[in-house]
Amino acid sequence: MAKEVPIWEKSNLTLEEASAYFGIGINKLRDLTNDRNCRFVLWCGSKRLIKRKLFDKYIEEIYSI
Repeated sequence: MAKEVPIWEKSNLTLEEASAYFGIGINKLRDLTNDRNCRFVLWCGSKRLIKRKLFDKYIEEIYSI
């Protein structure tokens, strides 16, 4: 049986995990990651993952979303 990795130890988060971790709605996360040049999204096929450390840095540098 696979061990569950805590969210704060994961490199990449699903939209649901990122929403819970950052306190931002899933639809807002989709909007932010729709841009082709988005640095903090990782596409795995059609699955969208949020690069946690890069998104943390992005959040620290912006005023509002």
